[in-house]
Amino acid sequence: MRIWWQSFVDGTQNAAYLEQLSAYLNEIAQPGTHVDVKGTTPPDRDFGRLTEFRCAIQAVNSAIAAEEQGYDGFAMGHFQDPGLYEARSAVRIPVIGTGEATLHFAAQIGRRIGLVSIDPIFEVWHYEQAERYGLDGRVVAVTGLRAVPEDFSAAFAGDQAAFARMRAAFIECARPLVERGADVIIPAGVLPGLLLSRERAMTVDRAPVVNCAAVALKSTEMWIQLYRLNGIEASRGPSFALAPSRAISDFRDFVARGLRRD
Repeated sequence: MRIWWQSFVDGTQNAAYLEQLSAYLNEIAQPGTHVDVKGTTPPDRDFGRLTEFRCAIQAVNSAIAAEEQGYDGFAMGHFQDPGLYEARSAVRIPVIGTGEATLHFAAQIGRRIGLVSIDPIFEVWHYEQAERYGLDGRVVAVTGLRAVPEDFSAAFAGDQAAFARMRAAFIECARPLVERGADVIIPAGVLPGLLLSRERAMTVDRAPVVNCAAVALKSTEMWIQLYRLNGIEASRGPSFALAPSRAISDFRDFVARGLRRD
């Protein structure tokens, strides 16, 4: 199977990270699966709702392109899942959100969830995600590293001291969540998730740390397998009714031309 993994970082600025992400995903993928990791330009660089909205448009466009190019599944490799529902309604291939898949997985291995996001600005967004996914009563607290993607670059390039600093910063953020009752911790971002995956069975005190990159990939593989097995896909009732071809054509034309009038 072929999977399109959509990252929200720039392929040039974060080349070391995307290289390691691609290598990791293809290493853990089941035999016969190939994962193509794609970047986003401009990347998700000015954290906030407007940037997430712009990236959502780009991600939906990529999901449509993935289906047109014969991919079997589309993984949104960005924990906030912007545009997830819209992408799911635009294509028939499975569309998986890292945030959605990871939150539901965490809810199976623990009762109370704590999230460590890249930046505190995403706190409200993550609470909204939990509510949207029916898990708002399970999220104890959300905190942030106050980091930007470039802060991870040295660690992904092999700087062990940089890795140690990022790991320590994560634990410093996560420990108060455990003290508040969280019994499972999620690095709410593929950047920290991949970085911390180097440590097998990582815990913060008694709470396991969930590798969101692995969960998202394995969820995508599972959706594809179930679709092949018995044809099950996202509900095409009110939740994710397929967009008509004209709506898709209008959307792609808008993305290509923007607000310009020829």
